Amino acid sequence: MKIKDQITSMLAVGLLMMVSGAHASLDVGDEAPNWTLQASDGQTYQLSDLRGKHVVLAFFPKAFTGGCTIECKSVRDSKKQVRRFDVQFFMASTDDLATNKAFADQNNANFPILSDDSKSVSEAYGVLASMGYSKRWTFYIDADGKVSKIDRDVNPRTAGRDLLKNLVALQVPVQ
Repeated sequence: MKIKDQITSMLAVGLLMMVSGAHASLDVGDEAPNWTLQASDGQTYQLSDLRGKHVVLAFFPKAFTGGCTIECKSVRDSKKQVRRFDVQFFMASTDDLATNKAFADQNNANFPILSDDSKSVSEAYGVLASMGYSKRWTFYIDADGKVSKIDRDVNPRTAGRDLLKNLVALQVPVQ
């Protein structure tokens, strides 16, 4: 292939990614992008403030939809076991803060739900889908701020059990 053809091909791929909303995603071992987001519990959280603690960031597409409600309840019901681990757990969506607060209240969420209504964090983590929603991916971030696992195949029904299995497999310290 000639250089001109290679450049044309690369430009076409780049344009296709821009048009389709595709973004490079993170890999295990990468530094997790920092973020500052408001949460359903009235607090503002910043990833860099949580350094020294394991963090789980579970993106979900849209509050008040079937799968997202099932996922929220699955994690909620596992929270008692999750509390044994030295981990800060969050769910996050591109919904606005008022919507996430109402969603958290309706589902008795016992963890903060973060609002990424600017979509900048979803974009930085490579989870922003073409419709403006986050993909249902969960990021496990170690105490040094590195991505230790990415679950790109989250099952809403088993999300709580899978969270516990992953915390054990990643050897997250118990409190």
